Amino acid sequence: MIPVRALLITFPLTLLSFAICLFLGILGVAGVALLRGVHPNMTIAYRHIAAPTAAVVAVVVLISALIMEIRRYYQMKTLAGIERASRS
Repeated sequence: MIPVRALLITFPLTLLSFAICLFLGILGVAGVALLRGVHPNMTIAYRHIAAPTAAVVAVVVLISALIMEIRRYYQMKTLAGIERASRS
């Protein structure tokens, strides 16, 4: 269950980071295009800003979630052992 729980945490956070980075990328590309007086190329916001950032965030969140879930598993295992020992 550890990998499933980690993926359930990773997927929404990756989508959220993609959406935020895409929004900020669109604002940045539009701002630069406005300053230069040219037509904005929005594919830059997708290809060079949002997608790479979301990929990095996905890796970081997945590793962090796996570490936290593994720690939680061992903590619960230890607490269950302590509870069994205290009943005896």
